[in-house]
Amino acid sequence: MNLSQLKYGQVAVVEKVSDNDLSLKLLEMGVLPGEIVSLENIAPFGDPIAIMVGEYKMCIRIQDAIHIEIKLK
Repeated sequence: MNLSQLKYGQVAVVEKVSDNDLSLKLLEMGVLPGEIVSLENIAPFGDPIAIMVGEYKMCIRIQDAIHIEIKLK
């Protein structure tokens, strides 16, 4: 399952980021394997989405969220 498939109210754990360039960018923002994430908001047209990573809220494009593999908690 990837982050773009997460629904409201679901909590998941990041397993890995499959895109190497994106991986470095997300690492700097705290999206690490083992981190707990949850879906907070979806933009009116469905892109971007706001996720909670630990105690940090961030927005991410669906195109990037597809590369973040998660496991439901």
